[in-house]
Amino acid sequence: MKKYFEVNVCKYIPEKDFPVYRPASLNNPKDNAVMFLSDGYMDRADVFLECRDCLVFWPRAFEVPEKIQKRHAVVICEKPRRGYCGFFRDNHITYYPPAEDFEVVNGTYIARTAKIGKNCRILPGAYIGGEVEIGDDCYIGTGVRLVGEIHIGNNVIIRENSVVGADGLSTDRDEDGSALTMPQFGGVVIGDNVQIGALTVIGRGAIDNTVIKRGTKIDNSSFISHNVVLGEDTFVVGESILFGSSSTGRRAFISGNSTIRDGCHIGEKAVVGMGSVVVCNVEDEAVVKGNPAKVFRKNN
Repeated sequence: MKKYFEVNVCKYIPEKDFPVYRPASLNNPKDNAVMFLSDGYMDRADVFLECRDCLVFWPRAFEVPEKIQKRHAVVICEKPRRGYCGFFRDNHITYYPPAEDFEVVNGTYIARTAKIGKNCRILPGAYIGGEVEIGDDCYIGTGVRLVGEIHIGNNVIIRENSVVGADGLSTDRDEDGSALTMPQFGGVVIGDNVQIGALTVIGRGAIDNTVIKRGTKIDNSSFISHNVVLGEDTFVVGESILFGSSSTGRRAFISGNSTIRDGCHIGEKAVVGMGSVVVCNVEDEAVVKGNPAKVFRKNN
């Protein structure tokens, strides 16, 4: 398993002595990871019994179960997310894409460790990073930037001047109000037959991957933030924004210039009307519109 850094937890809990190597989320717990649990997610605390030897930032308002205390190094704090971000600041840990050896092929900058499938058309002026894997029969337009760990399926189209793998704005504030940045360790996974329009930005995941599933179509000038999961055959029309950890079910339709709040889910076959601002979950097959978006009708 990939190691991103190495810090011994004795720095935080003197009676514990083991290293942590990576971040992990509640959705995908890992051994020897740095994790946090916020107040609103206490019903998911049992995930810490699925891994061991982690550094866990835990909310002061809740008692730590003995079984979790034994398996991990637990730091009690008022704001666990802030404590998690502070871990990276205090240990001088960042995760910026490295400068890489590359070759120029037909005017395209391709890192030597990138993997590109058969019959791909990559136009001059694109940049393909070293952790990128591209399937067969793909089109990569001029000016496209593929940065960080990106896995692209077959028959994918990425139009001109789009960026895949950019860092999202995932921040907190310390006790003095200064910004605390959460390094972005995740990647981007793009399924088969996906189309991404020109001037679109897709952020890599903060911890887990951003995922664009098979058959999804994203129009020009859209923003897909970190940890977003778009279900199969979803349509995202131009100038729409999906903020961090939002998601859709299969065949959702998000009309132009819409905004989806972080963490909100758009259900299967649901429709978001043009210019809507979605601030809560949308049920399957519902049609919503307005600011804030409200249910207009059900399609079933």
